[in-house]
Amino acid sequence: MATRFQSTLSGSQFTNGVFQQALSHWNRERLAPSVPGAGSAARIDRDARMQRLELGFLEELRDDIRAQAADAPTDADGFIAWFEGLERTGPGQHDKLFDWLETSANLDDLELFLTQEAAGEAGFDDLVALTQIRLPDRAKMELARNYWDEMGRGNMKGMHGPMLHYVVDALGLEPTIERTCWESLALANAMTGMATNRDYAWHSVGALGVIELTAPARSAAVSKTMRRLGFEPRLRRYFDLHATLDIKHSEEWNREAIRPLLEDEAEGPLRARAMAEGALMRLTCGERCFARYRDMLGVD
Repeated sequence: MATRFQSTLSGSQFTNGVFQQALSHWNRERLAPSVPGAGSAARIDRDARMQRLELGFLEELRDDIRAQAADAPTDADGFIAWFEGLERTGPGQHDKLFDWLETSANLDDLELFLTQEAAGEAGFDDLVALTQIRLPDRAKMELARNYWDEMGRGNMKGMHGPMLHYVVDALGLEPTIERTCWESLALANAMTGMATNRDYAWHSVGALGVIELTAPARSAAVSKTMRRLGFEPRLRRYFDLHATLDIKHSEEWNREAIRPLLEDEAEGPLRARAMAEGALMRLTCGERCFARYRDMLGVD
């Protein structure tokens, strides 16, 4: 895997800090609420240029995993079994980084890790909201239920996003685009690109679903690291929550979103291939992040 990973990156215009920072700044600006102004028309040309570059980036990611995704079954039962197997065998799964965090990381190490992760956080709630647009009803309802959980079921103190921000603020971390490795930015940019482009809507369903599938083990490892280092429960809450709740989310996502989408006789196989690609694109981006974090932390 390491040899193929390095060879696919050689000569790429997308796998570097300059491009990923530019894409991150563009995503932040274009998704921020605004009002009409003198620059509105000018932004159309900029957005068109950036969208073409974003498409090139997404298609390069697809090229990296296309052959592997082609092995995924297209029938509902077979696909679900393959998809759930990604938790064990998917790219980057159970990376030794997380065992190292649990047993050996000190406070500085954890803060570096959390800073990189926070800066590359795309906002799961917003990604779900963007992805659900005009989905078939049953899948749309599942994404709505997931979104409501992300929103703390109407309780601001239970919103998931601010829980992570609370950790960042409490530790005095300062995540910025410029100080974040390109691999972490690329992960967020890939997720944003899939969620905002309707040509990649099925990819986004697969990518979001694989996050729910694989997040519990990583969240549990970070929580155990924080517990070992003496963090109080409220600082661990975000990771404790995702170590358990996402197991239920994953089961429901697979049953109520992915399976019904595959049971459509006309479009099911096409959707299966797209969701397989989206899942592998997300996991491959994560794999690259973990390798870079290990290098930054001296784990290898």
